[in-house]
Amino acid sequence: MKRFSFDSEKEFDVIAVGRIAIDLNPNEIHRTLDKVNTFTKYVGGSPANIAVGLAHLGKKVGFIGKVSDDAFGRYVTDYFIEKGIDVSHVSKAAHGEVLSLTFTEISSPTESQILMYREGVADLQLAPEDVSEEYIKRARFLLISGTALVASPSREACFLAMNYAKKHDTKVIFDIDYRNYTWKSKEEVAVYYSLAGQHSDILMGSREEFELMEMLEEGNDIPDYYLADQYLFHGNQIVIIKHGQKGSITYSTERKAYRVGSFSVKLLRSFGGEDAFASAFLYGILEGWHLVPTLEFAAASAARVLSSHSCSDAMSTAEEITSFIANSREAGTVAQEILWNQSLEGGRSCR
Repeated sequence: MKRFSFDSEKEFDVIAVGRIAIDLNPNEIHRTLDKVNTFTKYVGGSPANIAVGLAHLGKKVGFIGKVSDDAFGRYVTDYFIEKGIDVSHVSKAAHGEVLSLTFTEISSPTESQILMYREGVADLQLAPEDVSEEYIKRARFLLISGTALVASPSREACFLAMNYAKKHDTKVIFDIDYRNYTWKSKEEVAVYYSLAGQHSDILMGSREEFELMEMLEEGNDIPDYYLADQYLFHGNQIVIIKHGQKGSITYSTERKAYRVGSFSVKLLRSFGGEDAFASAFLYGILEGWHLVPTLEFAAASAARVLSSHSCSDAMSTAEEITSFIANSREAGTVAQEILWNQSLEGGRSCR
């Protein structure tokens, strides 16, 4: 794949925009939430987790967002500062808005769910006037999370940020990150997600999220490569379509496709690795690696988090991921180039 090129004077590797939240993960596992008595508090929210992951990997990271004007707001801001993440453009919500809360339920060794509270949250109060053109100009990548597009003024702030990025050759990553909370209709989802996807350089999401973007019915037979083609045509250089535990397929502008599976670990949760995958993937891209080692590195990072109690606190260093791969029996087999129209199962897809 053709490597991304950047102005050598850009100060930040990635600036993320959107949700900083609180994760409350149960200390008593293999129980439903009504049977859990105690929780451990962590910084959460997909863009926040990705920012933390990149900081653990030694990258220079900034953030644009809103937090609550209370102890939780101070907690997440202090956590970012401790990790070396620039918070000069993280500000306090002015009207008593709170941080989003996510309760994790680990109900069995193979089943886990989340309960998310998203009413009156601070992150959705990010407004266009909070977005600095000069700040975005200083970054190689701008990360936009789909949860930030759910409502105004956050929605407009994100699109303004993308416009600034395009103006100054800052590459845009759009992580679809769909949550059904507060969206008014599937049509609204499709409009704003597809618009963001048409203005990004790297697009990543689950198969179900791509189907939402394209307003496709469940059970359709449209292959992944056809969906990816739509967004490569609009200027994306990389499109990643995820299939949960089956893995994912990555498509590039050279009409090459890469399948990535997973490393064997003892799972604590059945989800939560996506943010670790994204941060490690972006690390590989920033390092100028080929997509095969980048995807293997990302899969290893995800596996380590899936076996951990938290997401943000469990983010790995590059040395830890490299060591994990070296000691894994799947090393060298998790990621591989495949035919453009090949499915995850190894057969051919057809429309």
